[in-house]
Amino acid sequence: MFGKLKEKLKGWVKKTEEEPELEKQPKKKGKKKSLEEKKEIKQTSKKTKESQKKDELEKSLEDTLKSLPEEESGFFVKFKKRLTESVFEELFEELELILIQNNVAYGAVESIKKSLGERLIGKNLKEVNLSKELRESIGSILIDSPDFIKTIKDSLTVKKPFVILLAGINGSGKTTTIAKVANYLQKNKLSVSFAAADTFRAASIEQIQQHADKLKIHLTKKDYGSDPASVGFDAITHAKKNKIDVVLIDTAGRMQNKDSLMSEIEKIVRVTNPDMKIFLGESITGNDCIDQASAFNEKISLTGIILSKADVDEKGGTAISVSCATGKPILFLGTGQEYDDLEVFDKKKLISKLGL
Repeated sequence: MFGKLKEKLKGWVKKTEEEPELEKQPKKKGKKKSLEEKKEIKQTSKKTKESQKKDELEKSLEDTLKSLPEEESGFFVKFKKRLTESVFEELFEELELILIQNNVAYGAVESIKKSLGERLIGKNLKEVNLSKELRESIGSILIDSPDFIKTIKDSLTVKKPFVILLAGINGSGKTTTIAKVANYLQKNKLSVSFAAADTFRAASIEQIQQHADKLKIHLTKKDYGSDPASVGFDAITHAKKNKIDVVLIDTAGRMQNKDSLMSEIEKIVRVTNPDMKIFLGESITGNDCIDQASAFNEKISLTGIILSKADVDEKGGTAISVSCATGKPILFLGTGQEYDDLEVFDKKKLISKLGL
């Protein structure tokens, strides 16, 4: 990843090596030196001593850098200046292209640049590990994910059921993801029920019914065209009566720019008062996913995000971008079509996927 950046630094290294050395002033014989000449000789002597001291310090720095692993020593050896703002700007131009090629949105790139600049500008390169600082800068804009199961179990000591609403657009794998989450909850010894609040899309109720049957989960449903908020309300009532731990509410896939459908999901939220509001988006859709998540967050104030199809997203930048744009954590990554293909999000693993 750093090949081009290393090449760019070679030019800066070369400049530092071409600085002329101060010439020694020869002793003058003959007539007595004037006060001005004595002063000049004294200043020259002082400069020479300072230059020697500087050379000794730089030699010590070189020895230290040469002892570092190849990845670090090859990058920094002999580069003796502090990192200035102009040098950082030039360095980041290359890094910006790398991040954009990894599907990191411009807004997230700017956030990374700001964080990285605060860490690097003005520092002596002896103090800097660029790869480490970049990882930490990216990590700082990724919101830390809460412990999903612990959050639910802690809440259940106060009230039951714990209500989770999932929102997103059609085709993102929302209903399948709900089944994956249900399977994950069951494996952590939590009872679950479904609410088929997608009363709009044809065959949506039959689809979630199939998952409910396979997982042996109760499904609250009504006819197509029914008020989806009432389905959610009935599901919560059933869960309270039967002491079920978690209610998962499936909602109609809706485009973020459809005012009527967005107003409908706001009503579902008002009626059911979910403990978590999760956006489900496709990691391979890049900027579209960011726009969708931002719109849903503005309407219903999301709790977190699940990204599907992460197994076919070779770059991983969408997670960084969505988390940065919404200020919300990534909870899970969908990595296939099976119920167990749900991976707890690990930001360190994502950053390593970028090659850092």
